[in-house]
Amino acid sequence: MISKKVDLEQLEESKRGHASTYSTRYFTESVPKYEIPESGMPANAAYQLVKDEVSLDGNPALNLSSFVTTWMEPEVDKLIMENINKNFIDHFQYPQTEVVHERVVNMLGRLFNAPEETTFTGTATIGSSEAIMLGLLAHKWTWKKRRQAGGKSYDKPNIVFGADVHVCWDKFAKYFDVEARIIPMEPDCYTITAETVAERIDDNTICVGAILGTTFTGGADPIKEISALLTEIKETKGWDIPIHVDAASGGFITPFANPELEWDFRLPQVKSINVSGHKYGLVYPGLGWLVFRDHSDPPEDLIFYVNYLGDEMPTYTLNFSKGGAMILAQYYNLLRFGREGYTGIAMNLLENARYLAKRLADSGKFEMLNAANLLPIVTAKLKEPVNYTVFDLSHKLRERGWILPAYTLPPNAESIAILRMVVKENFSRDMADMLFDDIMNACEILEGTKTKVIVPRRSVREGHHVT
Repeated sequence: MISKKVDLEQLEESKRGHASTYSTRYFTESVPKYEIPESGMPANAAYQLVKDEVSLDGNPALNLSSFVTTWMEPEVDKLIMENINKNFIDHFQYPQTEVVHERVVNMLGRLFNAPEETTFTGTATIGSSEAIMLGLLAHKWTWKKRRQAGGKSYDKPNIVFGADVHVCWDKFAKYFDVEARIIPMEPDCYTITAETVAERIDDNTICVGAILGTTFTGGADPIKEISALLTEIKETKGWDIPIHVDAASGGFITPFANPELEWDFRLPQVKSINVSGHKYGLVYPGLGWLVFRDHSDPPEDLIFYVNYLGDEMPTYTLNFSKGGAMILAQYYNLLRFGREGYTGIAMNLLENARYLAKRLADSGKFEMLNAANLLPIVTAKLKEPVNYTVFDLSHKLRERGWILPAYTLPPNAESIAILRMVVKENFSRDMADMLFDDIMNACEILEGTKTKVIVPRRSVREGHHVT
């Protein structure tokens, strides 16, 4: 009883502001980890406990591993919080959010050069993984219906893509029972080619996957050449094999920084494109977009209609509920930046990434696999011989707060281990210099030529070191 009385007194005192959050008993007991506690705690204590625990996470500003946006403007932060309680799927209750959604789809269809003679369509998703699966499902269904109409078997569908794809492509093949014909990487070739595609396609191929910005190296598959191959195959053999372009990383960079590059709906066999709003669309996670070349590309059989939210509405998603706030955030960005603003951001990203790549190459310690040639992604491997690995270097840089992933490439290039640096909007030229200096310091420590990192302290007068 005494303990309970003291607890109540502490709680009341905390409410009156006579005690700090850290003086309550909740900071002298273990935090519940495996079972829901019998009783709750004050809001300020719960907030502080969770906040303090996640302070062990990495700093998003120093995370060059993730492609995902980690910073947005204060105005859009406010807009998100004002709309974070809206369920996008509930069009009856939130009709204007659906109107905004349709506007964004229209903007993206035109950004990706959908032909004027077609009526393109699309949808928001919770990320590019869902968008890819929806796109590939549509192509599988179209292939199946075409085979049925011709009286042919449809029990052995296959899909062709490279080992440079995101894991969601492998998931699609396994989850939806489609044979994956994977084109391996080679030590001197990190993307697929039209020739390697030609070796694997047949009349059971539902789709060819092409990547604009691979996860492994930041490169891009030769989409124009692959489309030309499939156009010829269609004319000579009658196989109408579509391309799905995974533009998760490149879809918000290439149209602005390299608009003359033909990779989108300007190519006749490109039937669907996904892009991640939460990557270079500059929106927090999770938001993806899927755009079809024509409204007939997603078969009507895959569109469901529900009436239990107040009105009958179509739905073509794997996930039903999702927040509407990020869709509004995407619209904010499109209004806020426009083509000019997105172009400026893309060019800044590329300049900073290329600056970092040049400094790394000039150091003599690295061989560049990708020096931000198309996207603001830098990938490099260590020049041999060295007595440490990129994995050692990644761990050493983590001591300074930097998060750089180290990994090996897929078969047949698994002998190559690399570092990847994804340059995002909040990565400045000064940060590039700081990262380079820390990489050089880490290399010297691992080489044994330096025993510790020396961080000079600056005096009030800029440029003068205190010794």
